[in-house]
Amino acid sequence: MKTIQEIKEEIQLLPADKAIEILSSYLAENPRDTDLLTLRGMKYFGAGQRAAAINDYLAALEIDPECKAKLALKSANEILDYYNKDLFNP
Repeated sequence: MKTIQEIKEEIQLLPADKAIEILSSYLAENPRDTDLLTLRGMKYFGAGQRAAAINDYLAALEIDPECKAKLALKSANEILDYYNKDLFNP
């Protein structure tokens, strides 16, 4: 299997949907890889699929509560909780 750095380089310039597809295939072979789950979650978040991203972060945290997904989930929640009274916030 490729290293996480090699996978990042492979998907770097790809559209989000193609990158997610590739990451999903790697995860099918290594479902407990927290780095892959976090990376796919980041791609989902960037593609606007917030629920899928959070699900990947939570899955990674179930495997290892101290993995990188902890910070990614914190950041995602801060973005989703952002409120500015001067802007329209539906």
